[in-house]
Amino acid sequence: MPLTPAIEEPQIHESAQGPRVTPAASRTAQTPRPVPGPRPAAVPRPGRPGPARPAPPAQRAPQATSGPVPAAPAAAPTAPSVSAAVPQIQLIPASAEGALDAAEEAVDLLLDTGRAPGDILVLTSGDPHPWAAHELSFGEAAYWALHDAGDDVFYADAAQVQRAADRPVVVFAANGGAVDTIVGALPVALTRAGALLIVCGDPQQINSVLGAGV
Repeated sequence: MPLTPAIEEPQIHESAQGPRVTPAASRTAQTPRPVPGPRPAAVPRPGRPGPARPAPPAQRAPQATSGPVPAAPAAAPTAPSVSAAVPQIQLIPASAEGALDAAEEAVDLLLDTGRAPGDILVLTSGDPHPWAAHELSFGEAAYWALHDAGDDVFYADAAQVQRAADRPVVVFAANGGAVDTIVGALPVALTRAGALLIVCGDPQQINSVLGAGV
């Protein structure tokens, strides 16, 4: 009697199965994270040639004409971009007691995302940042010399914002102090910010100074 060959059941290989999805660990946001401001375009790394450029088309000799040559039309003037000159504004809600901590977290995130330390100016409306208090102990001249060097994050009193130079990013911590100081310093801080102004404080107070659109 002939033997019937056993039918092998098809095997499912692991490669045919769908990708395994590992659930990401949940993370509770403690403080709203700031969005880094615009960054300069990436510079190509040295030693890496760019894409080959097509050869220019062959030039043809101009043909002689008997009549006058028409003049080329003048190029229409282009208006400057308004959006490029207006910095972005970001509000991080925080109490007066937590505004400085929120500003510190914003600075850390900016540095982690590639901002240079010299791009950042931090202003405080209430108690000075510990770094500023320490550096001021060596005298005003040495303190502002660090500001003029422009190679590190600089912390200053919001009341002295007029003396501070422009920087790409300004972080304003509304950590108390006189209301008049905040009202007077915030608009100036906006003019000092080249790309981004981050304000940490009471949203209602900030909106009343900079406008409801913040």
